[in-house]
Amino acid sequence: MNTNPRTLTLFIILILGLGFTGCSNPADETEDAKVAEAVEAVQAVASAETYSISSESTIGFVGSKVTGSHDGGFKSFDGTIAVADGKIVPPSMITIQMDSMWSDSDRLTGHLKNADFFDVENIPTSVFAVTSYDGTTMTGNLTMHGVTKSISFTPEVSITDSEVTLKAEFDIKRFDWGIEYKGRADDLIRDEVVIKLNVKATA
Repeated sequence: MNTNPRTLTLFIILILGLGFTGCSNPADETEDAKVAEAVEAVQAVASAETYSISSESTIGFVGSKVTGSHDGGFKSFDGTIAVADGKIVPPSMITIQMDSMWSDSDRLTGHLKNADFFDVENIPTSVFAVTSYDGTTMTGNLTMHGVTKSISFTPEVSITDSEVTLKAEFDIKRFDWGIEYKGRADDLIRDEVVIKLNVKATA
C-alpha cells in the first residue's frame, strides 16, 4: 500500500510530539530566582518581633531530567522570622537538616545524599538567611553544599499579630552551588531545580 508523503510526515510529527510529552522542564513554569554573590551580613533589626517556624511548614523541590521529573523535600528544618514595621527583616533564617531529605524514589534519595550531589555526611545543613525584603522582592543568602550565594525571588507574604506565612515557587541552578553531577549521557539531569516554600511561623 502506498502512503501519502504528507500523511507520513504528519504521523511522524505526532509520534515525536507524544514521545516528548511529560519531558518538559518544570522550571519553565516558575520564576527564575536572581542569583548573585553573597551579601555581607546585615545588622539585625533590634525592635523586630520574632516568630518561630512551625511544624506545619513545608519545603519541597522538583528536579528533572530528559525523561521525567521527581518530587522531594525536607522533613527537618527550623528557624525564625523577624518582623518590623509590617515587613520581614533580618535576622530571619531557616536551617535545613539535609539528612532529612526525601524524594519519590528511595534510590534517588540515597543518591542525592551522597557526594555526587549534596554530600550530606560532610555538609549536613543548608541555611537561608534573609538580607532584605521590600514588600515585593525577598533577598537572602542561601548556603548549600558549602557555597553561599545571594538569591532574590517574589514570595506571597501574610503577617498578622499571631502568624506569618510565606509562600513561593521559584527555580535555581544547582551548578551555581557546585552540584554538577550530570547523569547519564542519554538522560541528562537538568541544572534547574524548582523550590517550593510554604512556611508558617507563629509568635
